[in-house]
Amino acid sequence: MPQQPQPIAGRYELLEEINSGGMGDVWRGYDAVLDRPVAVKVIRQQAVAGSPQLAAEFAKRFKREARITARIQHPGVPQVYDAVLDDTDTAYERLFLVMELVDGVPLSSYIHPEHPLPVSWAVAVAAQVATVLSYAHEVPVIHRDLKPSNILVARDGTVKVLDFGIAAILRTDVTKLTATGSPIGTYQYMAPEQVRGGRTTPQTDLYALGCVLHELLSGRLLFTADSEYMVMHQHVNAAPIPLRELRPDVPAALEDLVLHLLLKAPEARPADVQEVYERLRPFLPPPGEKAVPGETGPEGAPDPTGIFRNPYAPRARAGAGRVAATPGGPDAVPAAPAPVPAQLREEINEAYAHSDALLAEERFAQAAEVLGEIIEPAARALGSENRKVLELRMQRAAIRLLGADYRAALPEFDALADAYARTGGPTSERARACRAQAARCRAELGQVTDALATLRNVLDVVRAVDGDVSEEAVELRRDIGMLLLAQGQAAEVHAILEPLHDDLRLVFGPDDEMTEEVAEALALIRLDLDGPTA
Repeated sequence: MPQQPQPIAGRYELLEEINSGGMGDVWRGYDAVLDRPVAVKVIRQQAVAGSPQLAAEFAKRFKREARITARIQHPGVPQVYDAVLDDTDTAYERLFLVMELVDGVPLSSYIHPEHPLPVSWAVAVAAQVATVLSYAHEVPVIHRDLKPSNILVARDGTVKVLDFGIAAILRTDVTKLTATGSPIGTYQYMAPEQVRGGRTTPQTDLYALGCVLHELLSGRLLFTADSEYMVMHQHVNAAPIPLRELRPDVPAALEDLVLHLLLKAPEARPADVQEVYERLRPFLPPPGEKAVPGETGPEGAPDPTGIFRNPYAPRARAGAGRVAATPGGPDAVPAAPAPVPAQLREEINEAYAHSDALLAEERFAQAAEVLGEIIEPAARALGSENRKVLELRMQRAAIRLLGADYRAALPEFDALADAYARTGGPTSERARACRAQAARCRAELGQVTDALATLRNVLDVVRAVDGDVSEEAVELRRDIGMLLLAQGQAAEVHAILEPLHDDLRLVFGPDDEMTEEVAEALALIRLDLDGPTA
């Protein structure tokens, strides 16, 4: 097994390389201080090759550009959390950008010459990119390397523009930091002024946006040739093929905009990105309009038109669209338990041990992630409702609850409750426990009415099975009382907590933690109920 890289700055752990490019590698990382996943951009050491003076200038620019990039406050730009100049290795200094980890798919994954993207989908992406650029250009920050692989479409349809500032950090117009001295950028999207090594401006990003929009709508690169040099020569000298010659259904005004963006002289292009957005606006769906079939992009792809159809819409309701773990109703017969192979058993034990160690350090997000990595292979080998698999999922859900990640824990507890109802019966202990935990998550998320209804239903079952003073029953009675207390229903709370307090004193004693908690709540209620009246 390869040796894990040392944590950066004592807190950022590099877990898995997720992308590699000419300027550096991107790792999925973990922030041990704030217990959250991060993306870590590791700037290639070759970029700093040269004299000590060049290396010092590079580090200085790195810090400056990271600070400037962090000033772009827009949801379409992954947040910059930290910029680290790490000199723990005596051989050289290493440069890292620590950023928001985005769950999304590169735009390049959706481009195909035989499957053109819907006009509204392509325009929605371009409009979001234009919005991001408007905030960046105001700072001012010029991207310099805009291309489909630097644009992610997140699961909710939000477009994220990556690698702001990286090209500026490595630009050659001051220190010639690249080994070849060639211009920084990607030759398929390089504006004529970049090819010539001239000054870059916001219009440089507009040219690249024109290249991207042309590719989205046509399914092919703006220029192709047998060599990099010939493509760059075309950017400087060749006229682009109008979009409607490649795809007749593209509106004429949209073709005109793309040709305007692709003009050779920077000053001949649109005045600014705000003008570009206004010219894209007529092709965007208006608020409230429903999508017609085929308008929302490739099957399974996120829908970037959604933020225009439902601007500032709330999150989807918890549990919306949730699918049961496996088919079958309450009467489904569980499959016979599969034997656990020795190697898988060892891997499960290692995952528990690793997760427990992280949990002891209150690294909740990472502890849950460690279990998640073994759940899928275990489910494939043993079945999704095997006892071992359900126990792993139960532990992960419990960790998420402990870490206050109620939104992630809720659907897991709901699915587990259904699974345990199928395998052990709807009144089984584990099914009850999962329904109660799901209710607690709902309460934390503000869904108090649903939470109370579920807790009362579970309590009815527990009373019928184990009586009114079992540990499970008193916890449920306490939770119901405290939820009602938060809603200000003092009389109902008093009717629930007073007999509970008597039971707790009798069974657990007056010094028990829950007994004291309920006594304090009753004291507050009595102050309100028995206070002076007019």
